[in-house]
Amino acid sequence: MIYQDDITTLQTNIKEIVGQKIKVKGSLGRSRLFEKSATLEKAYPNIFVVKYEENERNVSYQYKDVLTRTVEVEVFDGENYNALIPPAVEEKKKNKKDISQTL
Repeated sequence: MIYQDDITTLQTNIKEIVGQKIKVKGSLGRSRLFEKSATLEKAYPNIFVVKYEENERNVSYQYKDVLTRTVEVEVFDGENYNALIPPAVEEKKKNKKDISQTL
């Protein structure tokens, strides 16, 4: 579930990196994926705009696209690309045996 706080935090993070190089990854459907280098051009309340390097084309994305991992954004820090949102971590469920050992 996406909460308003998550969107607000992501908006703040994206506003801080306007003008930086990024890498955008996503799906084109039918198991076709894309990965393109771009520059983060602008950030608005509901969307952010990136400019792809290969064809100078502007594309907009919604913040929820990043939060639902429909689109992945990695930020270039001068040496490497780092994920804007860290990968999802699955919580391990404790089974009854593990719980009884802690009691």
